[in-house]
Amino acid sequence: MLQWKKLGLVYGPDGSLPWAKSHAMIPTPVRLNGDVIRVFVTFCDAIGIGRPGYVDISAHNPLRVLGTSQHPLIELGKPGTFDENGLLTCAVTDLGDGRMFMYYVGFELGTKIRYRLLTGLAISEDGGNTFSRYSPTPVLERSATEIYFRGGPYCLYGPQRFRLWYVAGSEWIDLDGKAMTVYDIRYAESEDGIHWPAKGEIQIAITEPDEHGFGRPCVIPKAGGGYRMFYSIRRRSFGAYRLGYAESVDGHAWKRMDDQLNLDVTPGAYDSDAIMYAAPIEIDGRLYVFYNGNDFGRDGFAVAVLEAE
Repeated sequence: MLQWKKLGLVYGPDGSLPWAKSHAMIPTPVRLNGDVIRVFVTFCDAIGIGRPGYVDISAHNPLRVLGTSQHPLIELGKPGTFDENGLLTCAVTDLGDGRMFMYYVGFELGTKIRYRLLTGLAISEDGGNTFSRYSPTPVLERSATEIYFRGGPYCLYGPQRFRLWYVAGSEWIDLDGKAMTVYDIRYAESEDGIHWPAKGEIQIAITEPDEHGFGRPCVIPKAGGGYRMFYSIRRRSFGAYRLGYAESVDGHAWKRMDDQLNLDVTPGAYDSDAIMYAAPIEIDGRLYVFYNGNDFGRDGFAVAVLEAE
């Protein structure tokens, strides 16, 4: 059983920037140097449309904010494109040569379905300060077996390949009168991080009757060998996300260990009703996770530290 200490909220927007009125969704940490962790997030404007930005925090004290982005890292796509109605940053992969690949989900409203979620790519040439959209079309485009959703991507690089865990599906269900998505966690590889197969291998499938989907999986190597995966589970009974956890020897065959994670909601707090989008990072030998609480991170993002396992 993992033992965590919640350290509290790290950052939430004060509403002074028109493009960042609320939320700090899907925290995605990258260590820039010995002193700075850059946490990429998605902020929302007054009507709930998301644009990516970042929050820099101290590597020595993850509650200490050093600075924030003053402008969106990428603007909305042109009318009619897959990211015309919002962008959700899910992974930022440091290639080690000054380049970073940002994988984001484009939010495209539908007419006969509520929305589609497909994955785009933006590239930084200056260590994560600025990004340029690679293409107005997705790098994970819809395919015959992944029609509506190819999103929630998380990418590891090296050696000589890009490894991507993501969520995908082709089904909607009615849940208490509301159309809701159904998707599982899948895996794909690429030589260049740009061209991906049309179909991924299912890694974690929906097996419990109370589940109908998963949120962005995050994978990191585990000390001593193997991998850890943190992901979110959409539960019918709660109508909200809870966190899940799995381990693997090779990054392919995963053992679900949700009951061992022990990181859940806290009554009366910013994560009283939901907890989701956990993103782990090792900082000087200690494992931290950044995560969101109620309403997909309405109040910002928080951090917890692993104390024992």
